[in-house]
Amino acid sequence: MIQKIIVFAAAVFLTGVGVCLAQPPGITREMISRALPLEGAPKAEPGPYQAMSEPAFGSPGFQVYRPTALDAFPGKDTLPVMVWGNGGCGIDSKTFSGFITTIVSHGVLVVGTVPQEGAARRQETADDMRAAIEWAEKENARASSPLNGKIAVDKVAAMGTSCGGFLSITLGADPRVKSIGVFNSGVRTPPAGQPQGAGGRGGPSSQPTADALSKLHGPVLLLNGGEPDFLMGASAATFEAINNVLVFYGARHNGGHSATYFHPGGGEFANVASNWLLWTFKGDKEAGKMFVGTNCSLCTNSNWDVKSKGINK
Repeated sequence: MIQKIIVFAAAVFLTGVGVCLAQPPGITREMISRALPLEGAPKAEPGPYQAMSEPAFGSPGFQVYRPTALDAFPGKDTLPVMVWGNGGCGIDSKTFSGFITTIVSHGVLVVGTVPQEGAARRQETADDMRAAIEWAEKENARASSPLNGKIAVDKVAAMGTSCGGFLSITLGADPRVKSIGVFNSGVRTPPAGQPQGAGGRGGPSSQPTADALSKLHGPVLLLNGGEPDFLMGASAATFEAINNVLVFYGARHNGGHSATYFHPGGGEFANVASNWLLWTFKGDKEAGKMFVGTNCSLCTNSNWDVKSKGINK
């Protein structure tokens, strides 16, 4: 039954937004929906907080995912912000609610897009993610908000998968964004003689080129689904091109392009994303053991190929 639910969620992910402008020629639905088999896969590990979601106050195009109880913030714990870019640049973060909920349970506020009734069908953009950051800033200052004074607006991450990963790279130039997560995604290299930003047969592409990487100013987490993931090469090339900030790269064997997003709680990729935010934004050394040192838990995990730059060994 769980496997059927995962397949259904992947189908919704693929069909909910129509044609993805950033989808490379020759990429099939089967290639996009390829995921890590559920049987025997590591399970999502929730944190100490119960999670809830609700429409964003005054912004019907956003959904907010947050800890239900907020008493610990900001005195005992910090509440960083993560803005999420959906696969296919879809306008529906609820498709990834399991993955997002696990991250929230570790004490993170997540803001994602949702469709508005009567609105024209379109793709998510980096401007949508910027608006999500602005919403969090305003909500932190709104006197009657339950989040008033509780959000760590100086700790903002942009994360996304596939086309949403392209948006995270673009958003990484924003001075408010202190870390980005680029999942099953990466920059593109135009063919010789083709100008940067051109999209070939499909017209202009939303996939950023390597020029965008020089504008990053915070730690970068790059994850992909290994050989079955058609953007593994772009992910690896992005790692090689980043030399100005700390970066960690992980390729999950047999993960596929949909990885574990539709496993219960988002599965293994939710654990990695959660630990990244705990380490980089909350200084959690236990979480950092997943990435730091030659004996880091992902470094010694035979299911992963990893490499890093700028991380103390």
